[in-house]
Amino acid sequence: MTEVGDILWEPTDGGLSGPLGAYLRAEGHGLGVTSTAYDDLYQASITKIGPFWRSIARFCRLAGDLGERELIGTLPDAVFFPDGFVNYAQEAYLRFRDPACIIRADESGLLERIEAHEFWRAVAQLAASLRTAGVEVGDRVAGYLPNIYEAVVGLFATASIGAIWSCTSPDFGVGAVVDRFRQIEPKVVLAVTEYRYGGRLIDRSTTLRAILDELPSVGTVIVAGSSAGMTSGPWRLVSFDEAIEGQQPLTFARVPFNHPLWVLYSSGTTGVPKAIIHSHGGIVLEHKKVLEIQNGITDGSTFFWFSSTGWMMWNFLMGGLLVGASIVLYDGSPGYPDLGQLWRLIDRAGIDFFGVSAPFLRSSQVGEVDPRLLIRGTSLRAIGSTGAPLTIDGFDWVYEHVPGSVQLISASGGTDVCTAFLGSSPMHPTRAGLIAARALGVAVAAFGESGTPVVGQMGELVITEPMPSMPIGFWNDEDRSRYHDAYFAQFPGVWRHGDWVTFYPDGSSIIYGRSDSTLNRGGVRMGTAEFYRVVEAIHGVRESLVIDTSALDRTGELILFLVLTPKATEDDVRQRVRTALREQLSPRHVPDRIFIVSDIPKTLNGKKLEVPIRRLFLGAKLAEVASSDSVANPQVLGEFEALARLPSS
Repeated sequence: MTEVGDILWEPTDGGLSGPLGAYLRAEGHGLGVTSTAYDDLYQASITKIGPFWRSIARFCRLAGDLGERELIGTLPDAVFFPDGFVNYAQEAYLRFRDPACIIRADESGLLERIEAHEFWRAVAQLAASLRTAGVEVGDRVAGYLPNIYEAVVGLFATASIGAIWSCTSPDFGVGAVVDRFRQIEPKVVLAVTEYRYGGRLIDRSTTLRAILDELPSVGTVIVAGSSAGMTSGPWRLVSFDEAIEGQQPLTFARVPFNHPLWVLYSSGTTGVPKAIIHSHGGIVLEHKKVLEIQNGITDGSTFFWFSSTGWMMWNFLMGGLLVGASIVLYDGSPGYPDLGQLWRLIDRAGIDFFGVSAPFLRSSQVGEVDPRLLIRGTSLRAIGSTGAPLTIDGFDWVYEHVPGSVQLISASGGTDVCTAFLGSSPMHPTRAGLIAARALGVAVAAFGESGTPVVGQMGELVITEPMPSMPIGFWNDEDRSRYHDAYFAQFPGVWRHGDWVTFYPDGSSIIYGRSDSTLNRGGVRMGTAEFYRVVEAIHGVRESLVIDTSALDRTGELILFLVLTPKATEDDVRQRVRTALREQLSPRHVPDRIFIVSDIPKTLNGKKLEVPIRRLFLGAKLAEVASSDSVANPQVLGEFEALARLPSS
């Protein structure tokens, strides 16, 4: 039986033959690193912060000017390269050139390659159309788009002008979109009136009109695909095809290093989402570093991450252009016509880095997908997994069912920094149940209750030194009070991310879930991920959610919700769950109540609603704990509301 830490994959060359090794040879000496040990490089990256990031720019061929000063101030108000000028789109243009391409794929079987020169032609024309619509440096352009080519063109055209991009997926409801876009007052909206998902064509024209009615700042609407159902309004309606006609030259506005690039959003399940602003320079440096040096994605790579435009991993995927890689866009359901769809795409598109979520790997496992029967080629070298902790069972499944010598990279990060601060490198083996390494340039640690670092025990995940892709602020937060409260209230001068984590002496780690959804049984704190590792390894369990209604002044209930696989027997699964938890965790972690439910409520980005469901069972009203527009499957909320009304055991 596989144990935590068992080695499942090792690099054959020490990981030094790719970009990481080349970086060490080119820049290590300047940072005082004389060995080839990753940990020596890591320590230099978090102690010689300014020189490290300047070396990243040099090695990854940054075109912008960083200026003389590297870093001024400290957290929470540190500023990188205050005299620098850069443009995100220009940095991509200088690396993303033919024969690199954008590969479009969808659930119908479409596979189309759009060469880099054609993409940049479209970017130039759309930028000209945006300028005609009055878009200038600092204006906002919003997208209501699935993961399609038009969204990529929209981002890079907007960035080329120095305007600010923000995007949501068309499965977001009216309230969720308005709560986001009304904050930033976009001048132009790029949108679709329909999209395909799960084999169905879903009309969004009525939703789009309702959204636009709430956004008086919009003067132009650019529609990709059909404009059926769109009536006239106080805005000009333009088709995307019309907007990219012509032969305008491609130009780039160099903007300050810390000029806003895009606005991302927190989940917004319980209120108006935070509008998180990232900078041109911060994202360029971070994505160049994490993709090329940390993950070996560069010129000649074909990079894929399954994501909607409403999840930060879409923005992460766009970073592939910054390092010259081809990127693969997938529009539609990962489970239609079956769960083998994305696995088959590996051969069809020649993917070498295949990024998905841990829940997708879990679905493939439970759905008895066998990638060995679906992958015949040899392009695949790495699988990325994020979005939730990956269980040992998940590690095992990948190495039992995915052919070839593939590096499995379990990673953790967040929308707040638009990257992973825990992951791996070409030098690290894959070890069961562990995240292999701390990312270069991220001074990440676990803090105990006393607010000091702990090793070998669970603590709050914190970042103790600045990194360039930390937000430059929240929208409409001029005094930065909301920004400070969100990350720095608990540990002054230290970023608290909100996850439980254990770090080991070798730099590996385990994420246990959100620290605001801790299970506290008899004084023993445990993250929910540790609980799920036991429960979701049990045959018959497809998915689970656990809450603890305890508080500081009283002991509450431990309540478990299970979604079963077909043909599973409720009583049998309940008994096996109780036995496994008693034996593998402790008797106090056996649930007081176990409910069988049809589905687990999740955010639009696929996160389990642990905290809102806990609040519901503590007596809050449904409307107070979750906005249906910000929940991927709002129909299941009524089921949980009814369960919350039942008397406790």
